[in-house]
Amino acid sequence: MALLLKNWRRRACHAAMAAALLGSLTACGVIEEDITQDWSADRLYQEARAAADDSDWTRAQDYYLKLESRFPFGRYAQQAQIESAYAYWRDGEADLCIQACDRFLKQYPNHHNSDYVLYLKALATLNQSQGIFSDWFKQDIAERDAQAARNAFDTLKELVQRFPDSRYAHDARRRMHELVLAQARHELRVAHFYYERYAYVAAIERAQNVIRDFQQTPYSDEALQLIRDCYEALGITDLQTDMTRIIDMNQNRERAR
Repeated sequence: MALLLKNWRRRACHAAMAAALLGSLTACGVIEEDITQDWSADRLYQEARAAADDSDWTRAQDYYLKLESRFPFGRYAQQAQIESAYAYWRDGEADLCIQACDRFLKQYPNHHNSDYVLYLKALATLNQSQGIFSDWFKQDIAERDAQAARNAFDTLKELVQRFPDSRYAHDARRRMHELVLAQARHELRVAHFYYERYAYVAAIERAQNVIRDFQQTPYSDEALQLIRDCYEALGITDLQTDMTRIIDMNQNRERAR
């Protein structure tokens, strides 16, 4: 009898401790009721849009993710993925935006909004925070990650090739041109960096990249002059003379136009 009474007291003590712990967790806000648990797909979508309109991107993302997980085959699911990616971008989560765009494009490669998703992915790749139709190039892209510029160029190229009549295609072509100039400018700045530190061979190699990959840009002439200066500094007079001849030929051709 004493043993039964002891076991009963132990169970009662454990139950009281559990109740106290549950009350403590609830008071601390660890256990919270999900107010959206009974919401319809339409309610979730409308609330997500309202949050986005208020620039509450974190709340919008939460609603979009719940909508997608609870109603994956509903009529709002695809649109929720697109708008969730946009919310990530506006919230400064460029990597998450890119991931969301890639996931959407893999799931729905022929979706009628794929051109927009590609455009958004390019924006996120360049880590822009301005509006989608704003000027990307208020900052100098040549100062940014060159790999990001190449990735953005490839994304825009895919957009133009797959959707040549898209509302984003014209602007994408313009951005591609700007990115080419930016990459050429980046390579030339690296070449100058090496030249100023007397690393002439490295400077020649980077300047040659400009001539080989960006020959149609205005930076190719400057790259030729830099290569000539490097040969002069190295005392390689025959190659210096060859470069001078090429520069003169290019200048004469420009005057003849």
